[in-house]
Amino acid sequence: MLAICYEAEAALSNPRGETSVKLDGIKVLDLSQFLPGPHLTMTMADHGASVIMVEPKNGVGEPVRAMGARMPDGTAVWFRNIARGKQSIVLDLKDGGDKAAFLELAAGADVIVEAFRPGVVKRLGVGYDAVAAINPRIVYCSISAFGQEGPLRDKPSHDLGVQALAGTLDLSRGLSDDKPNMPNLVAADLASSLTALSAILMALLAREKTGKGDYIDIAMYDSLLAWTPNITGTVFAEHRAPVPHAMRNYGGQAMNRIYETKDGQTIVLAGSEAKFCENLLRALGRPDFLDLAKGEPGPSQAPLIAYFTETFRSKTRAEWEAFLAPLDLCWAPVRNLKDAFDDPHTQARGMLLKDGAGNSHIGPAIKFRNEPAKPDLNLPPYNAGNAKARFRS
Repeated sequence: MLAICYEAEAALSNPRGETSVKLDGIKVLDLSQFLPGPHLTMTMADHGASVIMVEPKNGVGEPVRAMGARMPDGTAVWFRNIARGKQSIVLDLKDGGDKAAFLELAAGADVIVEAFRPGVVKRLGVGYDAVAAINPRIVYCSISAFGQEGPLRDKPSHDLGVQALAGTLDLSRGLSDDKPNMPNLVAADLASSLTALSAILMALLAREKTGKGDYIDIAMYDSLLAWTPNITGTVFAEHRAPVPHAMRNYGGQAMNRIYETKDGQTIVLAGSEAKFCENLLRALGRPDFLDLAKGEPGPSQAPLIAYFTETFRSKTRAEWEAFLAPLDLCWAPVRNLKDAFDDPHTQARGMLLKDGAGNSHIGPAIKFRNEPAKPDLNLPPYNAGNAKARFRS
């Protein structure tokens, strides 16, 4: 019998072995590493899919096992946040026996996710054509920086390089120095993960009608560009690059901007709809600014921005929180990530989970009423001697 490289921890989040029937019976092989692919396959696992992560036979396995901060049990937090509920198999796909083991699993899989550079899986003999020849129902998803075709196909890159070439990093120019800043989220990774998940689910749905799988080519670059409909106005209409500090989303609108308070803290105004403009300015005793507040972003907003800048510096953040709380207004204090995870709302939304050992996990964002996610908080160990596995039924 094929052995599974999976050992249950003593504390289970799902002790009765319940599954979420949304993806119950779907079998996933995950060749990807780091974030985009592993995050999407973990999402599938949270909703019932059986996921086997294929780790390299390099003594470490998935690289994020050894990256960043660690919990008291020695597990990297990053790994805990992308690997829960999965099984592990350790393979060297250049080895004939290991490749045969992979293809044996692929013959019974529904989905394969890989994130090597274009052409690698084909050279290894585990690409879409090789798998589809033995399993025509396979949904095979490749995630890469720039896609399987095109002039940038072979250019190596991670998130930052993709954002630079996609033009989104340029949008991070500071209001004071007009220079691009390091992004606060790996937007190319995140967008490609969600795009790939959507594509896989569409392909599985189509397979119900046709009986055939498909090949999916997801580029991080494409995924970023696809999320720019609200910021391509000047590009498409005027054939010029956006000027970030004059745009609604990046501080060019007084009612959509960051402001400093008297105590050095910050708050944001985050909505420029007419009713919000009126509610705030009437509360501040400045209805004369209403027409300006409702106007277009850009230089014309400067007088109102200057007024808000001076006004918000006149009180502490706590004082402004008390003043703004009763108003029907889009606003928020700027807080750190720890504050966000400590918030009772985060708890109420199930976005912070604890396993039996007290380790924290990011909760599933997809909320179904009738078939909610049932994440299994167990993690697969790395076992370099294991070259066989089977899907859980």
